[in-house]
Amino acid sequence: MEESALLTTTRSEAIVPAAPLIETARRVLFFVAFRLLILAITVVVAVYLTILIANMGGYVDQIRRAEIREIVAQAMLADPYFRSLPPEARARVQQELVRQWEQYFGLDQPFLLRSVIYLRDALLLNLGRSYQISSDTGSRQVRLILLERLPPTLLLLSTSNILIFFLTLWAGLALSRRYGHFFDRLVIGLAPLSSGPAWFYGVFLILIFAALLRWLPFGGMVDVPPPPDAPGYALSLLRHLILPTLALTLSNFFVNAYANRTFFLIYAGEDYVEMARAKGLKGREIERRYILRPTLPNILTSFAIVLITSWTGAPILERVFNWPGLGRVIYEAIGLTDTPVIVGATVIFAYLLALTVLILDILYAIVDPRVRVGGPGIEQGAP
Repeated sequence: MEESALLTTTRSEAIVPAAPLIETARRVLFFVAFRLLILAITVVVAVYLTILIANMGGYVDQIRRAEIREIVAQAMLADPYFRSLPPEARARVQQELVRQWEQYFGLDQPFLLRSVIYLRDALLLNLGRSYQISSDTGSRQVRLILLERLPPTLLLLSTSNILIFFLTLWAGLALSRRYGHFFDRLVIGLAPLSSGPAWFYGVFLILIFAALLRWLPFGGMVDVPPPPDAPGYALSLLRHLILPTLALTLSNFFVNAYANRTFFLIYAGEDYVEMARAKGLKGREIERRYILRPTLPNILTSFAIVLITSWTGAPILERVFNWPGLGRVIYEAIGLTDTPVIVGATVIFAYLLALTVLILDILYAIVDPRVRVGGPGIEQGAP
């Protein structure tokens, strides 16, 4: 009897811890589902607003109808058969051709109805065909245009942004150790330089290193004609990458280093850090356990935003350096009111941003002990 009672008690004690695990899993699933719903609504609203703005509330449709009438009229004037028709018959044929083209592009439907159709297609990544821009292969499918221009943009911005992120993180931590030092004051004094956009510095860099000194190429991605061998191609690509990367670095380094330095100084002044120093812990260990760890959620957020912004391109900078990236094609699409390209780039970025926010929310609960998921909100306590 005693053995049976002991066995029953042991089994009960083994079963009891499962309840908190199930409750935690339920709360986490509820949290993820709720965040997914909020992010989905945000993406839908953002994409629909982009459709309305890119179409200027339907004004672009009037431009498209005028372009169709002009193209049909020019085609009929160039054809001897249509020129030989009586004016009334030619007008009827022209009207019928315009009607067919408008029906082909969906311009025979009300704009509000078509905007909902655009929204559905965009969310399903059915991006359609560009009105004006084509890829190097001649295709006007938006998907192929974006995929063709994406690798150069990722190469340029990912290289620059990741380099800037780790350099400014290291610089901010180093400056926080030497508060009031010469280099600390120097970075503070140079921080206003980051108010200038990257393309502004790019113009001066081209004038100095390309026009005057002739050390580096003016722009483009590789030499023309491209080197036939892989090492020569890589070296040419690296030389063309230097100036735009340097322009982005000058535009972002000082202000980001100053922001990180200030951020680390704030955490270094906390009471628990002073207590750790009083206990005799070494400086590196204090930085790792009591400064870097509490700032890890902010560092993760900054790094995620850095990666996401690499997909957006730098329209004016790519234009200045003649870089064949995604930002440049978006710049051209805006100038040509090419709605499918604008909406396609926006919906991809919206999906990436929503996915990044969801992943960050989950990572916060993992790396930050102050965050508890699944309650009425996010509860924070002392670190």
